[in-house]
Amino acid sequence: MRLDQLGLIARHKDMIARAIDAVETRKSWSPFKDSPSTKIHGAEKPAAGKAAFEARLGKRYDLGQPGVIAWVGEEVSPYTQEPLGITYPASDPQALIDAAQRAMPAWVKSDPEVRMALCAEMAIRLYERNFEMAQAVMHVAGQSYTQAFSGSGPNALDRGIEALAYAAKAIRSVAPRAAYHRDFAGEPVALDKTYTLQPRGIGLVICCASFPTWNAYPAMFANLATGNPVIVKPHPIAVLPMAIVVETCRDVLGEFGFDANLVTLAVDTLAAPIAGAFIDDPAVQIIDFTGSPRYGGHLERTVTGKLLFTETAGVNSIVVESVDSLPSTARAIARATCLFSAQMCTSPQVVYVPKGGISTSDDRASFGDVAQAIVAEIEAIAENPAQASAIMGAVQGKVSLDVVRETREAASKHGLSVLREAAPYEHPQFANARTLTPLVLAVEPKHQDLYAEERFGPVLLVVAAESSDAAVAEATHLAKTRGAISCYLYSTDEAFIDRSTDLYANAGANLSINLTGAMWINFAAAYSDYHVTGLNPAGNACLTDLAFVASRFRIVQRRRPLAAKEAV
Repeated sequence: MRLDQLGLIARHKDMIARAIDAVETRKSWSPFKDSPSTKIHGAEKPAAGKAAFEARLGKRYDLGQPGVIAWVGEEVSPYTQEPLGITYPASDPQALIDAAQRAMPAWVKSDPEVRMALCAEMAIRLYERNFEMAQAVMHVAGQSYTQAFSGSGPNALDRGIEALAYAAKAIRSVAPRAAYHRDFAGEPVALDKTYTLQPRGIGLVICCASFPTWNAYPAMFANLATGNPVIVKPHPIAVLPMAIVVETCRDVLGEFGFDANLVTLAVDTLAAPIAGAFIDDPAVQIIDFTGSPRYGGHLERTVTGKLLFTETAGVNSIVVESVDSLPSTARAIARATCLFSAQMCTSPQVVYVPKGGISTSDDRASFGDVAQAIVAEIEAIAENPAQASAIMGAVQGKVSLDVVRETREAASKHGLSVLREAAPYEHPQFANARTLTPLVLAVEPKHQDLYAEERFGPVLLVVAAESSDAAVAEATHLAKTRGAISCYLYSTDEAFIDRSTDLYANAGANLSINLTGAMWINFAAAYSDYHVTGLNPAGNACLTDLAFVASRFRIVQRRRPLAAKEAV
């Protein structure tokens, strides 16, 4: 082992140990700061990050990868609605696979502690580039500056370190060697047993467009730590963040004596996708997919003989049975609805309110009162451009605008009540930003065909449920059959909460109860919150648990008689 590798292990030993402690205790912890405040980082880093981003515009992003056959780039900023003009190396898939296979033997032979330390170093280097990353995520995904800095930076890196902690637990639980002694029919047997951790093969990480780093980091670190090379396949409209990630990882690998082709970027276009070429190759043995239910479902039905981890989407719901404070509850719902213009896998889409109304600390509130309270809180955000820009950001692509338009047209056909029309807001920094505030509709259970599928965009449907119990029954049924990543429940009745929680658990739906206040109700904390259960159609894996990591390697054993002097 090289001296610099030994030093790297020592440098990151404490961080990995604290991450392991965090996942075991589920407490709040992070090695990173998730605020872009200049009080924390100084005034120079934000400007340097923006300058680094702007220096990329209109140029080639050369990663030094093998097999480059073209230069492609299709990214358009949701804030300027102008192309970024960056082109990326489109490599021949076989060239990337061959390069990964050549790099793999030395990586497999390396000490797992070195691999884990290298992943930790990659995370630190990426955090150092986080102001550049924030600009990149803003201008390909449409997240606000603050959200891009935190959610796609430290919060995403925390998920990666979380996976690294579980990798450490899984790897360290396997003894590398053992002396075995037993008497067989009066004859002593002494064996030397050796246990080798053998990785599965190349890992393909298919990233989503709206939050490319959040799911990529855990998959990448889980693969690398357990000895598997990684090929990253970004969405064609959101390449830049993952190019930054791949560049950083390649730099770290090369600096510490490993083949940089352990991590490569597989770029394609919307017209000519290439994921299938990797998925079908026998050398690719692990696939991590984040994206649409349509393609994710296709992979779940067709991928055989390989490890497949999916996170797709679902119908996230809120049931309001009774509340202490209607304004506080409505504000929490509105904020979660508006966050990133509902382009998040945890965004609520359906709010169930009993048609007979709910009880509050003051008296009772009708269905209309609850719906209007939510609308009023959305309006309060939308009417303040500074607040709207910080919360809603921009709409990433026309597809989300189409979702809203199609939903509005369907509402007209059904004769539904429009509680709030969707409309753009004026962004204070970007005059051409693609923005849209939420469309809010009042619907009935008979309109389930309208609200019982994911509508990825700023749409909120308030359902006049027959009763609170009927609302929970339908919400959990949709979670079980259509998928749900985050569900929410508001009630002051402990008996109602008790009889509801088993239904959510049986549906494999994570549940938040009575959350209001400063924390976003759809915030998922690494090391503490499990993200996706793997028990409903929203995904077959969890970020992050031991199962997400442990099957990425297997144990191969050797045994032979102990030498005579060792057997005594």
